[in-house]
Formats: sequence, structure tokens, C-alpha cells
Amino acid sequence: MMNNRYLRVFLKIFSAIISIGAFLLIWHIATNGTKLGELMPGPIELISSLIKSTYTNIGKYTIIGHILFSLSRVLIAFTVGGVIGILLGTAMGWYKTAEAIFRPFYEMIRPIPPIAWISLAILWFGLGEIMKYFVIFLAAFSIITYNAFAGAQAVDPVLIGAAKMLGAKDSRIFRSIVFPSAVPYIFAGLHTAISASWATVVAAEMVRASEGAGWLIIQGMEMNNMIQILIGIIAIGIVGLLLSIIMRGVEAKLCAWSKSGK
Repeated sequence: MMNNRYLRVFLKIFSAIISIGAFLLIWHIATNGTKLGELMPGPIELISSLIKSTYTNIGKYTIIGHILFSLSRVLIAFTVGGVIGILLGTAMGWYKTAEAIFRPFYEMIRPIPPIAWISLAILWFGLGEIMKYFVIFLAAFSIITYNAFAGAQAVDPVLIGAAKMLGAKDSRIFRSIVFPSAVPYIFAGLHTAISASWATVVAAEMVRASEGAGWLIIQGMEMNNMIQILIGIIAIGIVGLLLSIIMRGVEAKLCAWSKSGK
């Protein structure tokens, strides 16, 4: 059983290496001494520049410094959006009064893309950090609230009925049954929201910033520096992948009980 598991892991890693290697080889051939090579760098030049950017400044900071600035913005706004979204979503899913009061406003906000708020955010908060936090907050908040709401409404009514027969009050049912049952839904929302928040910070930094992953791309465009643009894009992709893997790992640890019963 363990051997089969290790074999599957090995095959997945081997397949990933082969596919990435094949892509890099095709890229190298396509850009080596061709017209395409005049428009964009080859993989060897780009990888070399990417490594160099880890110890050489691009603007004020190295690539690591720019990524850390973007991550700090995401984590602060994502945390605030997560806390408020979980509380509001579960409250709307369980308490009819909360649903009646807050859901109409939430349903009006939910379909609006976070990027569409950037113009208003600039008018309200200026071009500083609060504008970026606000836009990222909205990206995380709308997704997490929806999932928390769906999780609270998906609770098995048999469990609720049994708890009421035993004399449990609504507040006790919410704490002991509704919220724990909604946890898998909440983590699914957190997983999606962290990716949406990361994409949103890039857009916010393209509007007005002096550092960050989005700044790398927009500055590269202004300087017609294709290597810097691609470095920014690759950094965004790598960090987004790592955030997804971390969130998936946390979910697997904290929600193992929900999967074991399936």
C-alpha cells in the first residue's frame, strides 16, 4: 500500500519534471535565433535574470523584497476579510434576522469584481496603502462570506432537530453544530479567496505603487523591459502556487475529520 503511494508521488513528480523540461526546450528552440527571440528572451536568459534578481535590486528592492511587500498587503487584508466574512456568512446562514438585514446588501456587492472598486477606492482613500487593503479585502470578503453562508445552510437538519429535542438553545446549536459543520465550506472559500486576493493585489499595485509584484510588471512595461515583465509574472505564479499548496495543506490537517467519514 505504501509502495503504491510512493510510486504515485514519484510518477507525479517525474511527469511534472518532464512536462516543464519539454516546455523549456520548446521555448528555447522557438526563441533561439528567430524573430520571436527578438521580442522575448529565451528561458536560459530569463532564469539567469530571475536568479540575479534575488540579490540585485529592481528599483528599491530585490524580487524577494517586492514579493514580501505584496504578501504583507494580501495577508493583512485577507485576514480581516476572512474574519468578517466567516462571522457574517455563518450568521446569515443560521439567523434569519441577520440574513434579512445583511443579505440584500451583500448580494448587491458580491457580483462586482474587486478591480471595479479601484476608482472609488482611490477617491475615498487616496493612492496609499489603505486603497490596496480595501480592494484586497473585498476580494477575500465576498468569496469567504458566500462559502460560510452556504456551509451554515448545509447543516444536517436531523442534527439540529436532535439538539433542539435535547433542549439546546440556538446559540449553543450555532457553536456546537452549525459552525463546525460549516468549516469545510469555509476552508474551500479561504482557498479560493487567497488566490483571488493575490491576483487583486497585483492589479492594485499596477495602479499606484513603488514596490510589489504588480509594480514590477507595470514598471517593466514603461521601460519596455520584457525580462522584468516576465520575472514579475513568474514570481506571481510561483507565489500563487505556494499559497495554494500551503492552504491545501492546512485544510487537509484541520479538516481531516470531515474527510475521514466519507
